[in-house]
Formats: sequence, structure tokens, C-alpha cells
Amino acid sequence: MNIRPFHLAIPVDDLDACRIFYRDVLGFTEGRSSDHWVDFDFFGHQLVLHYKEKPTTETLTSNPVDGKDVPVPHFGVVLDMETFTTFSSLLKSKNITFIIEPYIRFKGKPGEQATMFFKDPSGNALEFKAFKNLNQLFAH
Repeated sequence: MNIRPFHLAIPVDDLDACRIFYRDVLGFTEGRSSDHWVDFDFFGHQLVLHYKEKPTTETLTSNPVDGKDVPVPHFGVVLDMETFTTFSSLLKSKNITFIIEPYIRFKGKPGEQATMFFKDPSGNALEFKAFKNLNQLFAH
């Protein structure tokens, strides 16, 4: 698989708090920035945080998966299992509040994967996952 890096720009209502979160808590390398945006190396992909005032109304949506409420929308990266384990341990050591704690989903079925969900300081939901067998990424 020859995958090109993706570019994702997300809104944040507190650029300073999110900059600290992505850089110092998650450990991502900061790239270019201005007064209104900052980009990060997000496991080899380009994540850009853009300041946007917090909306006056907020809609929270989720989908039930494995008896858990998965936040929608969310984004993240598919990691290898070793990186997932190391990253989830780092997050636990930094006292991240998980929406869904790291666990194994679809155990013993096609698409078995480790997954975890949490939010950044602006409420953007993130999911990181790792497949037991990456060839089953799109298995059904």
C-alpha cells in the first residue's frame, strides 16, 4: 500500500490550549503557524488547527458500536499495534479523559482492532486504532 499523507484542517476555539495539547500532551511536532492557525505532523500527515469562534449552539451526535457511543464526527489515524500500545500508554500517563478507553473491538471477527476515543480542548473527537491484521482494514 502506497499511501499519501492527508491534510486535515479542523476548527478550534482556543488555539493556545489546543497547540499545547497537540504538541505537549500528544507529542506531535509543530510546523508552520500564524496568529490564526498552526500545523502539526500527525503521524506523517498534516493536521492544521484553525482558530474559529465557538459556535453558540453545539450538536453532539454519536453512533452505537459494540455497546459504546462513538462520537460523530471524529478523525484519527490507523497505527500499528506496537505504536497504538505505546501511544495509549502515553495518553494514560498524561491523564487523558477518554470517551472510550482503549480496548479490542470485534474480537475474533474480521476487522479485529484496538481503538480509543478522546476529545481535544475544543471538543474535536479523535480516534486512534490498530488492526490485528491490517489487510482486514476494509473487511466485512
